[in-house]
Amino acid sequence: MGGYVAPFHNHVMRRGYAALALLALIWGASFLFIKLAVQDMSPATLVLGRALFGAVTLGVILAARRQTPFPSGTRQRLLPFVVMAVFGSALPWFGISFGELSISSGLASILNATTPLWTAILATWVTPAERPSGLNYLGGAIGFLGTGILLAPDLIGQPLKATTIGTLAVAAAAASYAVAALVQRRRLSGVSPLQVGFWQLTLTIPLALAVALPTIPSTQLHAASIASIIALGAGGSGIAYLLYYYMMNTLGATRATTVTFLLPLTAVFWGATLLHEAITIPIVAGMVVILLGVYLTSRPRGRRAATVVEGRGAA
Repeated sequence: MGGYVAPFHNHVMRRGYAALALLALIWGASFLFIKLAVQDMSPATLVLGRALFGAVTLGVILAARRQTPFPSGTRQRLLPFVVMAVFGSALPWFGISFGELSISSGLASILNATTPLWTAILATWVTPAERPSGLNYLGGAIGFLGTGILLAPDLIGQPLKATTIGTLAVAAAAASYAVAALVQRRRLSGVSPLQVGFWQLTLTIPLALAVALPTIPSTQLHAASIASIIALGAGGSGIAYLLYYYMMNTLGATRATTVTFLLPLTAVFWGATLLHEAITIPIVAGMVVILLGVYLTSRPRGRRAATVVEGRGAA
């Protein structure tokens, strides 16, 4: 029986990294969609619409698979679900949307790329069995450096619309994502990604509604903002969360959050593919450094860490 463990583990890990690549493609355009949407609505209204469309998407998937959103143990998991709604959706989405009102999307991308670093730091206390090694920390730092190289030309060539509050808002969003990732690994690692995503988004709706209610009457929707919020909700939240929590269960929290390093890279891909933007030498250099950082961050700490991840396959 032991001879089948390693092949199965390798297969699961390959699927985890495939999910990582697909998620990076989906989330790569998120800053563009956010920028378009906040032109017509408040950050809180954007969070509300995104959560609503995401929850509906996962609800439809649950119905299509004839699965109940209330499996056994749901009541005991309500508190972790609420924590996920706050730290995994409401706070970071509002922080990024609010931050992009006053800082460039390039700077927001760089700040967002600090999520794996926050995760690695917090994992030391929250998930000791998955404590990153020195090599993993080095990989995180290299990935952050690569993100800076990739975005440096835009940041240097354009005046930064940075404000202290906007910068702090996006940095807090990155730290919030890290908290949510570790809560999922600590309290919800054996729960179906579909269930975690559905409850997280569903519980985000009343939180966002309470904040967005005063600003809803002043919302002016246009085709671009409507398309953006649907894309952010159905794709960037609904489908993406299925991939993200699957990665959590197969790759672990620190390696899963390295997807943030890939977002500027995939943003370049979408820009070249859809907008015919040029791929320059700094872009290529940044991509190489980012991929090196992701590789080093994803290196297993040791046999024990690999066993822990292996024993927590997706439900």
